[in-house]
Amino acid sequence: MILPSLQQLRFLVSLADELHFGRAAEACHVTQSTLSNGIKELEATLGVSLAERSKRSVLLTPVGAEIADRARRLLTDAAELVDTAKRFSGTLRGDLRLGAIPTVGPFLMPKLMPRVRERFPELRLYVREELTESLMAGLRAGRLDAIVFALPFDHEGLEMIDLFDDDYQLAMPTGHRLADRDAVTGGDLAGEKLLLLEKGHCLQRHALSAFPDAHATQDDSFAATSLITLVSMVEEGLGITLLPQLTIDAGVARGARVALSPLEGACPRRIVLAWRKTSARSEEFAQLAEIFRAARADLQP
Repeated sequence: MILPSLQQLRFLVSLADELHFGRAAEACHVTQSTLSNGIKELEATLGVSLAERSKRSVLLTPVGAEIADRARRLLTDAAELVDTAKRFSGTLRGDLRLGAIPTVGPFLMPKLMPRVRERFPELRLYVREELTESLMAGLRAGRLDAIVFALPFDHEGLEMIDLFDDDYQLAMPTGHRLADRDAVTGGDLAGEKLLLLEKGHCLQRHALSAFPDAHATQDDSFAATSLITLVSMVEEGLGITLLPQLTIDAGVARGARVALSPLEGACPRRIVLAWRKTSARSEEFAQLAEIFRAARADLQP
């Protein structure tokens, strides 16, 4: 029996992701003709048609889509087989694809990367910033090896290790009624409308649940795509917002004309590192978690 090669399966998975031969070839770092020939060889090996081709588009056949799903799982298992061998080397090396939410990645990675390079010089760390649901999908599909996100969030089927708790501060215009407070409580926010990130960001949900009994609501007239935009809106006197302490320590509000007050009694978001239960790199991820905690400590004043 002639079996498909992992390279052929990788070509098929890439084609399923891109539905375009050129982009799929680019993602696999091969020429378009190499990828096209690989798909044809795979079809000949399996005896079925995997894709419908036209000048403008590519569609997978029903059997092609099912085989692509199975191929994705096989490629993940193959990668974890290699990880098992690497685990016995006692050090992080090779490629590690790490995903992080946008309210953590850009603020923590600049401190993390130099530490990783110093401690694990043979490790190539690739970082992607995505929303939590996309990170979860990428991890389960094998596109990512580990992810950094904030709880609470459904994490069924994943192994996790706590990194740190992230408190909040209230950011408000300098003339706001709460601007002179040493600290703000949930009762102070009753009836206030918060400027928050757009739906899909876990911080949007976490901020609203920081004080479950405060009855603060989101200002539906505006939703930001980044924390920097939120700070600018607050600076212009358009509202107030909650900023994670991590981002404040990293300087997201530095130089802005905003007042910051700690939030007493707020439920912090818990930042965690997660990976698939089937991964053989648990011990390595525990080492990586130590570096995350040290990088967070570097940011604290």
